Amino acid sequence: MDQTAGAPRTDHRALLAASVTVVMWASAFVSIRASAQHFGPGALALGRLLTASIALGAVLLVKRVPPPSRQAWPGILASGVLWFGLYMVALNWGEQGVDAGTAAMVVNIGPIVIALLSGWILKEGFPPMLLAGMAVSFVGAAVVGLSTSKGGGSSLTGVLLCLLAALTYGAGVVSQKPALRHASPLQVTTYGCFVGTAATLPFAGQLFAQLPEAPLSATLNMVYLGLFPTALAFTTWTYALSRTTAGKMGATTYAVPAVVVLIAWILLDEVPGWLTLLGGAICLGGVAVSRTRGARSAPQAAPAAKEAVDRP
Repeated sequence: MDQTAGAPRTDHRALLAASVTVVMWASAFVSIRASAQHFGPGALALGRLLTASIALGAVLLVKRVPPPSRQAWPGILASGVLWFGLYMVALNWGEQGVDAGTAAMVVNIGPIVIALLSGWILKEGFPPMLLAGMAVSFVGAAVVGLSTSKGGGSSLTGVLLCLLAALTYGAGVVSQKPALRHASPLQVTTYGCFVGTAATLPFAGQLFAQLPEAPLSATLNMVYLGLFPTALAFTTWTYALSRTTAGKMGATTYAVPAVVVLIAWILLDEVPGWLTLLGGAICLGGVAVSRTRGARSAPQAAPAAKEAVDRP
């Protein structure tokens, strides 16, 4: 399915699909911020995942896709709990304390988390430039935290929750990699979404209690999160990844923070201060350093690092 071998030419359809993914994932940070005041973090995650599960489940039924093989289930279960479940709750909670642009910038250290876990768990090595990039990115995350705390604890807590989201996202993606050897991306994504929905079912009471009280705009934002940044964006990501290299796809996600800031400015009138922007730039600079080829590494190291993705 991967058409990367011997195909250096630009695949414009893949580029378009990747662009849709970037815009959808960027808009998710803003949508979460807009609806978080009406739904608790767990309730919002459950509502989003329920919507996405219904949409993706319908696709499976229409396409008559069978369940994944038994060998794929350990990775699906782990990624479903960590990536779809815990990640989304932590991100929703974190966005209650920081603005949408800051959340996107902090979560954008996820690619380094994935590379580190891949080097340790999947035995893919620790290139020196990777370690240097990790250090730079954590300095940037600290700058973001200090710039948004304003002498209090709520904003710093929000940054820490976004860091937790980055960690669980990274662990979820690394857990997902073995599953992709035994199942298609659509199967792994859809069943991972099902698992995430099951993991957030304890918030069902909160969701159904808050739904009648929430304004229609907040409910529509939740449905939007499920249909577009989750169901659609993950589908366009899978399509693009099957037609181009993981490295090129990973690079496109670094546009997410800039798009988030633009959308947040237009819709929410939120513009991070200059120190926050500096911290975000340091985070992105660290990711760039970690992806340079200044040091040799094991041949297997590159693909794992290249599959780093921002997933709101």
